[in-house]
Amino acid sequence: MSNNRVIIFDTTLRDGEQSPGASMNKEEKIRIAKILEEMRVDVIEAGFPIASQGDFEAVEAVAKEIKDSIVCGLARAAKGDIDRCADAIKPAKRGRIHTFISTSPLHMKFKLQMDPKDVHQAVIDSVTRARKHTEDVEWSAEDGSRTEHDFLCQCVESAIKAGARTINIPDTVGYTVPDEYNALIKMLFNRVPNIDQAIISVHCHNDLGLAVANSLAAVQAGARQVECTINGLGERAGNAALEEIVMALRTRQDHMPFSTGVNSELITRASHLVSTITGFPVQPNKAIVGANAFAHESGIHQDGMLKNAQTYEIMTPESVGLKKSNLVMGKHSGRHAFRAKLKDLGYDLGDNAVNDAFKRFKDLADKKKDVFDDDIIALVDDEVVRGNDHIKFVSLEVVAGTKVAKQRAEIELEIDGVLKSTAATGAGPVDALFNAIKHLTTSTQNLQIYQVNAVTGGTDAQAEVMVRLEENGKTVQGQGADTDTLVASARAYINALNKLLVKRQKSAPVEMIAHAS
Repeated sequence: MSNNRVIIFDTTLRDGEQSPGASMNKEEKIRIAKILEEMRVDVIEAGFPIASQGDFEAVEAVAKEIKDSIVCGLARAAKGDIDRCADAIKPAKRGRIHTFISTSPLHMKFKLQMDPKDVHQAVIDSVTRARKHTEDVEWSAEDGSRTEHDFLCQCVESAIKAGARTINIPDTVGYTVPDEYNALIKMLFNRVPNIDQAIISVHCHNDLGLAVANSLAAVQAGARQVECTINGLGERAGNAALEEIVMALRTRQDHMPFSTGVNSELITRASHLVSTITGFPVQPNKAIVGANAFAHESGIHQDGMLKNAQTYEIMTPESVGLKKSNLVMGKHSGRHAFRAKLKDLGYDLGDNAVNDAFKRFKDLADKKKDVFDDDIIALVDDEVVRGNDHIKFVSLEVVAGTKVAKQRAEIELEIDGVLKSTAATGAGPVDALFNAIKHLTTSTQNLQIYQVNAVTGGTDAQAEVMVRLEENGKTVQGQGADTDTLVASARAYINALNKLLVKRQKSAPVEMIAHAS
């Protein structure tokens, strides 16, 4: 591998899932892992196997499915964690154990309640144990950017000596700034005698909005692995965004002569999938994948674009897989044309999934005059993602308006294969609808956020609804799309409920929750 090659380590399935409200079941993790592999992401961190049986099974399933990328599991510096992680990644063609422990004075004193000498010994013991299971071991110094330099050098040297071949120096709380982080990485190269035996990795959080800048500063200092997530998903303000790292390195070769192996043309598709599965919408002005990333409204900008696209575009929409939303399908389009369109949009679905998506497409085409690519993407993601849900939407009828005393909703759901229906009233149609769903399912959750966006323009546009539910301190987000805003609302609420079921199954004690980065 060239010395200028940067390894992309994606942790959407692990750190991304730790975002409040995000939760993925096994099938959803496999779907995301497959597109990451198709993108040629080098390392996929699939989860934290010790956290729960559900997490273990998800990591194991990804390890069985993925053939080209390295599949990684996270483990604390504890025998049980490491052994459980080893079992989870065992089916992988190439597996990695990623073990970590806090090294900053603040974390050692208040979180671990351990002396530095005991932490140092734990580094040696954990890496040694992990090394017995696999040759590919990564060690992380949690809160590395706030760790005393002498102690960090000591731990890094010992971890490499014990067999770690990747050393991660995370900015766990998003505290550092680019020049400081660059100097930290350079310091390690200058002071750790066996540093040439390992790849230096960085994992930056975005609390100050500097995750990507810090990651790139570290690459310029010699780091050759960047840990990141699709859409910058992650705890608190999130992580460095994979799409921003990849496109920054690709676009600014003049200043950063480094390369990745990522197929950038799949970025938009991966972004859509992660957004749909997690229920986290992408903000319109988000770099690379936001709806406005390649939009030009200013007259001056539009004039420049017409004369030469490079006046205001530093990369092409096609380079990230973005296609113009042209009208290509209608109610007279057949199954063969629909399948061809799906392939053009980057979807490779089985016959049953195509049939289900085609039925919804025909329903949409009957209601909506113009069907755009974005409509099909929203429809297919909405349909396919929900294939393994316990609770499924069947039908809805709502009575609303100024002439009725109470807004009323009657809904029919399929719950574990059994059809159930009920009716309820509310202060408005959405309130009545959600009350009806609660009657059929559970009433222990609280609605925190209800948000509606249009997928495309026009009064016949599909509505894309996002809801956030909270239950006993745990939050989940759901999404749904339909030309009928109330149907989209029902789909979103039901999607969130299904995620809540996953969250309950994967619930673990507080001390189990990992913050390796």
